[in-house]
Parts: sequence; structure tokens; C-alpha cells
Amino acid sequence: MVRLGQVMYLHPDAYDEYQKRHAALWPEMKKALKEYGATNYSIFLNEKTGQTFAYLEVPDEATYNKIADTEICKKWWQYMEPLMDTNPDNSPVTTDLKEVFHLD
Repeated sequence: MVRLGQVMYLHPDAYDEYQKRHAALWPEMKKALKEYGATNYSIFLNEKTGQTFAYLEVPDEATYNKIADTEICKKWWQYMEPLMDTNPDNSPVTTDLKEVFHLD
């Protein structure tokens, strides 16, 4: 299992809406995440900076990354775009984190 960590960046006025939208995650988005291998997925918010920390586990990172090519993922990105820093394709601006410690 591969453990992934990423930082994303919310707009200061979007914290509540971001949480609300994730609490009502579309069933088809949830299904896609699972189909592409995501498990143990959590997102944490630093309310002082607007940074989120996303953690998830996947069996294979290359397979998981293919979710970006799906229509449902692109639709989700478009839905979330007003709330956060995004790239020209509406994908969230992310900083991938390198794992430096794991307690078994």
C-alpha cells in the first residue's frame, strides 16, 4: 500500500462550504475514488492558513492517478474550483509531500 500526502490551498471564505461539499460527496465521485484504489482518505484543514492536508492510501499510485482523466473527477474539480487555488484545468493546486516517517 502506498501512503500519499498532499497540501491544497483553500480561499479564506471557503472553509465552511468546502466542508459542506465533502460531507455531501457525490456517490459517483465516491465510487470513482474507490474504483481507482483510494482508501483511508482524510482531509484536514489548517484554519489559520487555509491549507488542507489530504492523506490517502492506494495500492498503486499510477492507477490512482488515472482518476484525473475521468469525467466525474473533472466535474468535481469544476465544482470545487471557486473554493480553492486551481490549475488551468480546474485541478487543485497541490504540493505532494514526501513521507519521512511511519510508525507501524
